[in-house]
Amino acid sequence: MMWPIIACSVVAAAIILERLWTLQKKRVLPPDLTRKASALLEAGQVSDKVVQALARNSPLGGVLAALLESRHLPHAAMVERVQDTGRHVAFELERYLNTLGTIAGVSPLLGLLGTVSGIIKSFNAITAGGLGDPQVLSGGIAEALICTAAGLSVAIPSLIAFRYLRGRVERLIIDIEKEVMRLSDTVGSLASAGKS
Repeated sequence: MMWPIIACSVVAAAIILERLWTLQKKRVLPPDLTRKASALLEAGQVSDKVVQALARNSPLGGVLAALLESRHLPHAAMVERVQDTGRHVAFELERYLNTLGTIAGVSPLLGLLGTVSGIIKSFNAITAGGLGDPQVLSGGIAEALICTAAGLSVAIPSLIAFRYLRGRVERLIIDIEKEVMRLSDTVGSLASAGKS
């Protein structure tokens, strides 16, 4: 059972490194992006080209672009479009986390399966040769303990990383919502003044 456990460890390490890189705050929420978008909006310089560039900028930029693109729609339609874009952004931020959670749950079970396999091998050795050869018996017990340790060694860091990354995603989503509300206030004030 060691090969599946090793495969799980490689996949878990790749997911953890990729998510740590992707979920950096500066990559998801570039500093001053909302302020720049607000300044462009107040100056009346929001064009399709600006909205497209904003959408490609970052996850926050994608949601802000949806808000700017739908600013002339009725309020309910604008909110629905922004929420829809926000759901897509949240899905992208959570990418691979379910796989990491699955690895955290499956690895100890693979270790347990290896443990059962090792114990079965030990009993088969006892059945075949009696208790006369302790090396045969100890080999099966060693296999059982190694599989258990390996499964837990993969599961524990995977579970810690899963919880940490899930928490980071939730914080980033809350920060995106705050930034969208800031730009939404600017859109609302300009709409009431008849400038947007």
